[in-house]
Amino acid sequence: MKSFKLYSLDVVDEDRSIEVPLEDGLILNKEDDRSTWLLEAYTDLSLYDYFKKISEQDRDIIVEAVITKKENAPAYFQTKICSLIKFENNISVLFEGHIRRNKSDYSELLLENLLQKGLEGSALLSEFRDKIKSKPKLKVKNS
Repeated sequence: MKSFKLYSLDVVDEDRSIEVPLEDGLILNKEDDRSTWLLEAYTDLSLYDYFKKISEQDRDIIVEAVITKKENAPAYFQTKICSLIKFENNISVLFEGHIRRNKSDYSELLLENLLQKGLEGSALLSEFRDKIKSKPKLKVKNS
């Protein structure tokens, strides 16, 4: 098992991305035969009802995680909430899931996103170069 600092976390829910403000976070690669990952987000109490509803629906959710430091490309995980604990001012949300795309696919997702916006030629190249450096959040299709 390998553990890493969870730098940032977003929930990709339908056509929007919800940033989860982290007080702290941890991500574990269980290195089991099913390639399972655990992500724990220690976040604001105001998100309790949102995560409780998802948990009660027992539905899969896509999360976008940046691991260790801001400069790293985001990784996408298909997860379910397996634990939701309420504290006085915070909550702990434990997700269990599997990686959807590896970090090297970020450039492919970015290019697809820019092409969908109708960019081409030198405008496409310029925007791609700018975005590959700034690493903006991307919407992921639920394929």
